[in-house]
Amino acid sequence: MGVGRRPVSRSQTSRANRGWWDGAADDYQAEHGGFLRDDGFVWCPEGLDEADARLLGDVAGRRILEIGCGAGQCGRWLLGQGATVVGVDLSYRQLQHSRRIDMSAGMRLPVVQADAETLPFADESFDLACSAYGALPFVADAGAVLAELRRVLRPGGRFVFSVSHPVRWAFPDDPGPRGLTADRPYFDRSPYVEFGEDGEPSYVEHHRTMGDWVGLIAASGLVLTGLTEPEWPPGHDRTWGGWSPLRGRLLPGTAIFQCVRN
Repeated sequence: MGVGRRPVSRSQTSRANRGWWDGAADDYQAEHGGFLRDDGFVWCPEGLDEADARLLGDVAGRRILEIGCGAGQCGRWLLGQGATVVGVDLSYRQLQHSRRIDMSAGMRLPVVQADAETLPFADESFDLACSAYGALPFVADAGAVLAELRRVLRPGGRFVFSVSHPVRWAFPDDPGPRGLTADRPYFDRSPYVEFGEDGEPSYVEHHRTMGDWVGLIAASGLVLTGLTEPEWPPGHDRTWGGWSPLRGRLLPGTAIFQCVRN
């Protein structure tokens, strides 16, 4: 087992991340499920809540696709606001957790296991789409995902998604003082890769600069209409991996892009 930065193919990325999330889903939901809530829409570790932010606007009566839905917490909140929602995730185990919560809550969130780079939906099927740290950091071809989102959105439809703020890649993923000193090139696009005992990738996360994201959005045919960089809120003392109050008060941790299909 080991860690490195090197090019990884689309198929290697998909295979590695499907296996990693299937294996990590139980621990992930146990650790973060309370913060996310069974029917809450939290955009990021900073705790920005869609109930307050309203980045998607009025969702009542809208047909919405959530990419990288995990256990369906965001989609379930949207259902409660009167939307029709479908969730997509690469991980079967994450979708099993979605079903578990549905059974406990007496709800039903329709979900599909699929790769976000090839969405199994017809053209112009949705009014809105969203993704809260889902799929986009974990695919080799983010442009393909954005092009697919444009395809399945109706004219005038919006896509809002959050990812790690690109500047974080220049710093160690450490919530303490070590994480405040840049020690690697921001412009190195080599993905972060963890390797299994067989030497094959077992987890992959891809880095894009802020300029890369803007370029990919434009190339997909979507129009960037807004960018939110949530500040660390007073009184929020929760550490989530490399996100912490110490770092959050000094460095942006999340970027939320708001796009529209003309």
